[in-house]
Parts: sequence; structure tokens; C-alpha cells
Amino acid sequence: MAVTETDPVDPAAVRRHRTLFRAVRRRRNPPLRRTDITVTDEASVKRAVKAASLGNAMEWFDFGIYSYLAVTIGHVFFPSGNGTVQLLSSFATFAVSFLVRPLGGMVFGPMGDRIGRKKVLAVTMILMAVGTCAIGLIPSYATIGFWAPVLLILFRLVQGFSTGGEYGGASTFIAEYAPDRRRGFFGSFLELGTLAGYVGAAGLVTVLTSVLGSGGMESWGWRVPFLVAGPIGLVGLYLRLRLDETPAFRKLEDESSHAASDAATAVEASAKGDLAKIFRDYWPTLILCICLVGAYNITDYMLLSYMPTYLSDEMGYSETHGLLVLIATMVVLMLVITRVGRLSDRFGRKPLLMTGMLGFLVLSVPAFLLVRQGSLVAVSAGMLMLGLSLVCMLGTMSAALPALFPTQVRYGSLSVGYNLSASLFGGTTPLVITALISVTGSELMPAYYAMAAALVGVVAVACMKETARRPLDGSPPSVGTPEEAAELVESQAPVPRF
Repeated sequence: MAVTETDPVDPAAVRRHRTLFRAVRRRRNPPLRRTDITVTDEASVKRAVKAASLGNAMEWFDFGIYSYLAVTIGHVFFPSGNGTVQLLSSFATFAVSFLVRPLGGMVFGPMGDRIGRKKVLAVTMILMAVGTCAIGLIPSYATIGFWAPVLLILFRLVQGFSTGGEYGGASTFIAEYAPDRRRGFFGSFLELGTLAGYVGAAGLVTVLTSVLGSGGMESWGWRVPFLVAGPIGLVGLYLRLRLDETPAFRKLEDESSHAASDAATAVEASAKGDLAKIFRDYWPTLILCICLVGAYNITDYMLLSYMPTYLSDEMGYSETHGLLVLIATMVVLMLVITRVGRLSDRFGRKPLLMTGMLGFLVLSVPAFLLVRQGSLVAVSAGMLMLGLSLVCMLGTMSAALPALFPTQVRYGSLSVGYNLSASLFGGTTPLVITALISVTGSELMPAYYAMAAALVGVVAVACMKETARRPLDGSPPSVGTPEEAAELVESQAPVPRF
């Protein structure tokens, strides 16, 4: 009778036929061979991290300039009248690009699992650069009337569609290149790119506002940050086209071409764009991903996108002063984010993510009460409290999310889950908070909203598995040196019996 994993094994039979049962176990779990292990090239990993991070920096530079110019864009593209209505219209246009992000994820994600991560990331880079530059060329409402907001929405949709394939692909790219023991460290550079994009956007808007004033910005100065995205996009495209495919995807391609494993079937399914399979087979993990990303995005957009508007509209700060405080906060986060990545490699993803979620749950109200004090020191302290909570998630999430899904559907599943959540919760954050403050009159609504998101995040982190220092699901072990590979093989070799 054949022995299967579900068959009850008679202990007496095991004692009588130890050699036979040992052979069966060995066949089911063959020992790790040196050729099974991927030894990464340090220079290649750094090139991959640089190319992926620059693309992410450009994405958030584009979204950052729109957030920081929300008031000006409201004046330029929407009819004059009530200032709150103009601001809500501007934030609604900000949110509309998130409506097509899931569609972009459903198109680019499975495509990345089929033809490769590199090619799709090059396409998303081109689309993002084109969409952003085009916004900088749109005539104002005073010039072409109704068509101005229509064109703005159109190119925001182009941006959103391209972004649907960006984060999932970039985080997958870095995760599949990085050695298992340093995935958190290298992954943190992706979010370093996020902060760099925000800092670049905030810095450029601040300088232009200081030099040109409100009148000059509304006249033509607002166009400059959008037009700058073109050259940045060309540089990012050049870097991405120079890269090789990730080791994990190359191995999957080899297995597919030789029909040597079940991975070939999975690749073929992705090639047919079988999104139904992703939803059917991976829905529990998708829900977990949506909850993690929702909590992370709400807190991220609340602090990095909405806060300058809060300081200017609710606190009476000048736009320049609000941006300067935010820039200082983000620079501090940039200085510590890679150290957070190292900590997640050492202590695990869950402890760092839980620290960030609990930070927002406990510190949001005290932080906003400090901000409400109005002094520079109090505002800076409040924003830094929120920032240090956020950086625990920023430095960890880009390594934790790709590890949720197996290689053959990683890009597609992560793109779908991430963008569904970002559309529902992330991009709507400025709009929802502005509306809640208008309806309730409570200036602490941003804190309450962040706390609700963090509570969901705490539950999600408690439900996820620890993935630090382990191979990605469906991928071979990945190490940084041949010595580590030899050590890993030796550690898993059976102990001889005499």
C-alpha cells in the first residue's frame, strides 16, 4: 500500500522498517543542494534597488506635487466661488486617479507574471512621465473653460492606471533580487524613494512659492514641478532597461520552458490573465493584504499628503511654513528608514509593523493636540510622533507584502490587493478627512480616522505569518555569498548515524 502524507503510520511498522520509512521521508523532502540556492550579486542587487526606488520616487513626486498644490490647482482648474468647494474639487480629482489603479493592477500585474517584471516596470515609468508632463501643459479654466478640468481628470487617470503596476512590480522586483537575510534592508530603499519623492516635491513647491508668490504660482509657476517629471522619467527608464530579470522569475521561466514543475502551469494561468484564479485561490491572503495596505495608506496619506493642507486651512499656517515643517519631518524619516529595514531583518516584520500600528492607535490624538497648540515646536513634535510611527511601516511593508504571495502570482496578486486597498482608502483620505471636518466641525477627525485605520492594521498584523529571513514562497533560498550557501546546505544535511 502506498504511503501518503495523510495516511496514519503504524509506529510498529516504522520500527520494523526504519530504512524504508526514512527513504520515503527523504523522497518527500529531498535535501537542499547547492544548485538549489541563488547566490545574489551585490552589484546587481544595488542596481535593481536603485532603478526600482527611482521609479517609486518619481511616482510619489508626481502625487506629492499635486497634493501640495491642491489649493492652487483648485483655483486654476475649477470655477471661482467657495474656497472649500474648490479644495474639495481638487481633492476629488486627486482621488479619481485611484479609481483606475485597480484596473491598472489587474492589467499590469498578471502581465508582469507572464512577460517579466522588468518590461512592465518600463511601461509604467513611461506612462507616469507622460501623464505628469501633460498636466503641466493643460490651459487653465479661464482659458478653455470646461475642458480644463476634463483634461486634468483624463491625465490623472493615465497616472493612476500606470501607478497600478508600479508599487507591486517595484516591491516584487527588489524582494526577488535581495538575499533572504537582507530583504528588509534592501526593501526599505523603495520607501526611501517614496520619501525622497515627497521631499523633492515639497521642496520644489516651497521654493517656487517663496520666489513667485501666490499670484505667480497660479499664473504659471505651478506648471514647473509637473514638467520636471519628464527628465526624471527618462533617467528612470534608462536605469530599468539596463537591468536583468529577477533570479526568481528567471527560474520560473526555466521551469516553464522545460515543463518541469507545477510552476509552469501557474505561469500559463497568469499568461491567460486568470484573475479569477487569484481571487478564488488567494482570497484570504488578498483580504489580509488589503487590510495591511489600507491601514498603511490612510496613515501615510494623512501625514504626507493631507497635513500641509490641514496646517494651512485649519491652523492658519502659511503654505510655505507648513511644507517646511513636513520636509523636516520627512528628512528625519529618511535618515532612519534603512535602519528600520535592518531591524525588521533582525527581529521580524511583525514586531516592527505592530509598533507602527500601535503608535498611530495610541499617539494620534496626543499628536494632533500638540499640532493644535500652533507653536513651531509643538507642531514639529506632533508630526514627528506620527512620523516615527509611520516609518516603522514604511521601512518594513515593502519586504512584508511581496512575501505574502508565491512567485508565480506575486506581481499580479500584490498589484490587485495593493491597488484595491489604495483606491478604497488611500487616495480618498484627503477628501474624506476634509469632508468629515466640514460635517462634524471637529478638527481632531484626522486623528480619529488614523486610529480606526490603525486598529484594523493591528488585527491584520496579528493574523499574518512571519517571513523575515526566510525564502519567498515559491522561490529558492537566496543568499549573499557562496559561503552562506555552503553553510545553508550543511545546516540542512542529515546527521550521519553510526
